[in-house]
Amino acid sequence: MTAETRDKRVSRRRWLTAALACPLSRALGLMAEAPQLGVTWDGDRLHVSAPRLRFLNGKPLDRLKNGATVVFLSQLTLSTDPGWLTPLRRIPDRLVLSYDLWEEKFKVTRLGHDAQSKNRLTAEEAERWCVESLAVSSSGLAPDRQFWLRLELRVADPKELSSVVGEPGISITGLIEIFSRKPGNDELRWSVEAGPLRLTDLARTLPRRGPRTG
Repeated sequence: MTAETRDKRVSRRRWLTAALACPLSRALGLMAEAPQLGVTWDGDRLHVSAPRLRFLNGKPLDRLKNGATVVFLSQLTLSTDPGWLTPLRRIPDRLVLSYDLWEEKFKVTRLGHDAQSKNRLTAEEAERWCVESLAVSSSGLAPDRQFWLRLELRVADPKELSSVVGEPGISITGLIEIFSRKPGNDELRWSVEAGPLRLTDLARTLPRRGPRTG
């Protein structure tokens, strides 16, 4: 084998190795950037965070910047079953977002057990507040028992809001039915999970002020 032939084979091998490695690198990069659900415990409630979850973009953002109000439905589910067949608790919420065209800031109102609101937020701050204002009770959960948490968000269709929101508040049955549906092609929906977890392994935080949920 001549030196020229050997060099060609080495170059071809390097090219093939690089070509195969590129998709893998991209896949690993996407996995690293994928939203993850963080969970902390204050001794009473489980709080969640998802710093990389982005939902204020595309059509919802366009509608907000055109002066419309956008409603997101959320559901925080606690299960001791990895198959989610018998959830221990489901906490529904409704998040109403609006946009101030002059200040270029967002306002968020959470309408659940106890209404809360926050204004003059950037898009990233609004996304973070929407998630971190949610919590579920840890009552009855043994410290060493495994459990799973799932956060779901969905842009509400104005036509279906009447089946979810009534005089007493949010209809849990209606919300569960909406989230159990198979998403349509144009439906905007996000889901983030964490688990298996145990209370004994979680970072303990000071109790936050807010409603006792679940």
